[in-house]
Amino acid sequence: VQLQASGGGLVQAGGSLRLSCAASGMTFSRYTLGWFRQAPGRDREFVAAIRYSGHTYYAETVKDRFAVSRDSAKNTVYLQMNSLKPEDTAIYYCAADSSLILSSIRLYEQYNHWGQGTLVTVSS
Repeated sequence: VQLQASGGGLVQAGGSLRLSCAASGMTFSRYTLGWFRQAPGRDREFVAAIRYSGHTYYAETVKDRFAVSRDSAKNTVYLQMNSLKPEDTAIYYCAADSSLILSSIRLYEQYNHWGQGTLVTVSS
């Protein structure tokens, strides 16, 4: 399994970015796909996830601003980020797992496959 994240960059507060994560070497439709982020000096935290069923889950800090989606034809998961704030600055990682139970979906240690991360910087 390989995950390749892209789309990070520098944006002003209030702006938008869309992250992409292209997956290969897996049966895409069977996997839960998650986005996590890690800011300097902080633990990796859950951002959003989408299950094979299409159900989506969000951290409270990004709910109503971010949207996760998946395109099975392209084996790609997206994270649309709107109304960005300086506190959203972090390295964003995509992750995948085929056997997550619902109660584990927000736990980064439960995901077996990770992309390399893409840096998002939001200036004030």
